Amino acid sequence: MEARETPHVAGRLAGKVAIIGGAGSIGPGWGNGKASATLMARAGAAVVAVDRDPDAAAQTVEIIRAEGGQAIAVEGDLSRSETAQKLVAETLSAFGQIDILHNNVGIVRTGGLVDTDEETWDMVHAVNLKSAYLTSQAVAPEMLKNGGGSMIHTASIAGIRHIGVDYLSYSTTKGALLPFSRSIALEYAGRGIRSNCILPGLMNTPMIRVGLPDAYADGDAEEMVRLRDAQCPMGHMGNAWDVAFAALFLGSDESRYITGTEIIVDGGITAKFG
Repeated sequence: MEARETPHVAGRLAGKVAIIGGAGSIGPGWGNGKASATLMARAGAAVVAVDRDPDAAAQTVEIIRAEGGQAIAVEGDLSRSETAQKLVAETLSAFGQIDILHNNVGIVRTGGLVDTDEETWDMVHAVNLKSAYLTSQAVAPEMLKNGGGSMIHTASIAGIRHIGVDYLSYSTTKGALLPFSRSIALEYAGRGIRSNCILPGLMNTPMIRVGLPDAYADGDAEEMVRLRDAQCPMGHMGNAWDVAFAALFLGSDESRYITGTEIIVDGGITAKFG
């Protein structure tokens, strides 16, 4: 998947500093965090690319800098409180403020009720949900000092619909991000911090090739793509740039009166089950 041309986004985030959790990509191509970090930089933001894989974070930063943008990489596991504190400290040291937080960390583990062991349950909760809690908690005081900011949480339509795969831990944690985000939105609505969720649908990103082929097509990744494309009313999955444009909007002042809600980016698939 090639980088998308985005000449029309220039200036939309001028003067802002954006932290992107999960800003690397788990494999070749464009994951949601990598695309969001690159797009926000193209829109004028200084970007902090956070990932537990330092090489993946560095690759995103390299792309941004090669295009003339500002970015630093921060290595760390965002499900640990010390990483969240380190992240804030390094962001303030480099750029002096925090305006946007995009909680985009996530992993998929398949399995229904009796197939999901306790270790997997705890790990998925830590990565998908606890990380959002820790980073949001760490960033909020700094946003308040700066007069407010935007928190964006990548959830999933799997949190509101069953879309053909049993992944109890994933759907539970992604669904829990919705009331989490709304609670933040209402707590801080009068103090300038907005909080919203993006719910991607079936997306063609590197993550599905790592976590899902066995659930769809006995390990045949290309057949999995064909089957997922066929599930979508538009006839094809979306990609990381579709998520990134939603994140750009929610991070910008264009969405200044939007908080406590969700943007579904799914090509219409949830409309079939509404």
